[in-house]
Amino acid sequence: LDWLGIVDLDLLDGSGPVIEEPGGPWYQVYFTAPRYPDKDEYHTGGLDERLADSIAEAQKSVDVAAYDFDLTTVAQALIAAQKRGVQVRLVTDTDNVDEQAVRSIEKAGIPVVDDERGAIMHNKFVIIDESTLWTGSWNLTENGTYRNNNNAVMLQSVRLAENYSAEFEEMFRGKDFGPGSPADTPHPQLKIGGVAVENYFAPEDQVGAKLVSLLESADSSIRFMAFSFTHDEIGQAMRNRALAGVTVQGVFEDRGSDTKYSEYGKLKKVDGVEVRLDGNRYIMHHKVIIIDDEIVVLGSFNFSASADEKNDENVLVIHDADFAAQYLAEFQRIWADAN
Repeated sequence: LDWLGIVDLDLLDGSGPVIEEPGGPWYQVYFTAPRYPDKDEYHTGGLDERLADSIAEAQKSVDVAAYDFDLTTVAQALIAAQKRGVQVRLVTDTDNVDEQAVRSIEKAGIPVVDDERGAIMHNKFVIIDESTLWTGSWNLTENGTYRNNNNAVMLQSVRLAENYSAEFEEMFRGKDFGPGSPADTPHPQLKIGGVAVENYFAPEDQVGAKLVSLLESADSSIRFMAFSFTHDEIGQAMRNRALAGVTVQGVFEDRGSDTKYSEYGKLKKVDGVEVRLDGNRYIMHHKVIIIDDEIVVLGSFNFSASADEKNDENVLVIHDADFAAQYLAEFQRIWADAN
């Protein structure tokens, strides 16, 4: 990916130049598939093994920003990479720094930085050789891999990797977390193989306001899957579009959705809105919005004030119907199992 161009793109907000990268296969979408009853023999062949295989191909560097991390498979892959001369680094949340997997890689000589604060470092991304990026809702944990509903994307993009590397360096070297993190993403707007991609980090990029604006542009449908949804402005934007005739459907994680802070009750009262509570006996952990069957919002960003104002989060907005079709299929699976 060594050819770059500057293009104009009406889909994006026009705040700066749009970098274009050439086409070819550049993404792979993954969804977890919890099985019941929950048995140890089912805990194989998951995302942990896919990520470990990706790390095994690393030649120069692997940077990991993981809110929670207890996967032995991934820890072993990181240690093996470090032993063969690959630079490996980890940023994690201070609440989870004592996980055995974290301590094992630290013991192997891999440097670990935690955020040392009350709000959380909630990212879940991995950058390999400054060109391959993993991100999504997936925590690097046994529960996240084999019990909870999650999504992850593996993306081949030098420029997206640059964005995430800049964010990683802020945390790892600069110890800049939360509101103190600078708004300096190199390429917030991209085209990859002709597909428009937006990339933002919270709280510095005012992600909540950007999502409200995006929702306000919905013409036909809004579908979402939300682990936590307490952000009233985002909820209000959905209510407004429903009242304007846009189809709004959503699945909430059932835990916490009965509180006064949740948008579940508010949305349920609106004509034209259909909302359900998830059917996973563990956790439905997605943070996904699908607009007009062609725009997907994904990442670590829960639809909450904490995500918008305090935590460290990342968001991708991908404008592509083929990409969106995979998330719509997951939505239909989750919807069918919901109550």
